[in-house]
Amino acid sequence: MRTSINQNRIPLSLPELRNLGTILRILLLVNAIVMIAAFVREEHGPAIFDAWVQMSATVEPHLLLELLILYLLAPWLERAPYAVGAASVLAVTLAVGLAFNTALAALAPEMTTRAMLRHVMFSLLIAGVLLFYFQLRAKALSPAITEARLQALQARIRPHFLFNSMTAVLSLMRSEPRRAEAALEDLADLFRVLMRDNRQLAPLSDEVELCRQYLELEKLRLGERLTIEWHIDNMPGDAQVPPLVLQPLLENAVYHGIEPSSAPGVITINIFLRRGEVHAILRNPYKMTLSNRDGNKMALANIRERLALHFDAEASLESKTSRDTYEVHIRMPYRTYVEPGDAHD
Repeated sequence: MRTSINQNRIPLSLPELRNLGTILRILLLVNAIVMIAAFVREEHGPAIFDAWVQMSATVEPHLLLELLILYLLAPWLERAPYAVGAASVLAVTLAVGLAFNTALAALAPEMTTRAMLRHVMFSLLIAGVLLFYFQLRAKALSPAITEARLQALQARIRPHFLFNSMTAVLSLMRSEPRRAEAALEDLADLFRVLMRDNRQLAPLSDEVELCRQYLELEKLRLGERLTIEWHIDNMPGDAQVPPLVLQPLLENAVYHGIEPSSAPGVITINIFLRRGEVHAILRNPYKMTLSNRDGNKMALANIRERLALHFDAEASLESKTSRDTYEVHIRMPYRTYVEPGDAHD
């Protein structure tokens, strides 16, 4: 029987070895394993601490050197089949372990061959545990990607938007038939994106085009009340981003920032590349109410979840409110290719 969430169809892949979140997890997990080994080895508090310091002094330099080598090899490892990548990680662990312990034995002649082999085997064991951990983590997160996609499809485009858009198009049928036809095409394109599988990363240029189509539809009914300012001259259009990462925020900007006021309002979109990161800053008029606070919270939580699923700790979303302006700032790594873990059938 076919399952509703195709968790097992996602191919195994190594974690992003250049991702800050991955590096931090490796450091924390290795140190936790070393601490557990110290507890097993000794029984008393001071002895446990001494054992932990001694073991860390051996493990940490080895770990940092291996992380550096894996960082350099990351582009190749992450594109290789999982079995090849995992075997390569274990081979690097073995090579670094032998080299490091050989150098350590030269500096400390009292170190025995048995101790060297024990250290190397301990390193391989830790590497195996880490590979298993990241494999389990990828499987655990795969249904969450689907759940986040479903939330985006079901919660973001409000029913009133479809009704209002169709009403606006009908009003143009006789007076401006070409414009009405273009609006219907935009509406069809918008809902086509909403109904497709959005788990896979897509070019930023596609997301911006979707946002343009959405805002053009809103401008049909809001007219001069809605003004859009685009600042995308420095936008990296080939950057891979989660679909529907900007459109829900623009919908919130219209719904909470423009519609409640009879005065004209400006939505500003600023997208640029800086120091290997893609930044998207959205601003809109803002008047604090209970309803818009709750609506913004839901949209931001959804997008934060999807950013974390795709980019881990290397992406962030921050929002701030001034007296009459609401601003959202998204930061993502500049990636021009799709990771194996992000590709789905």
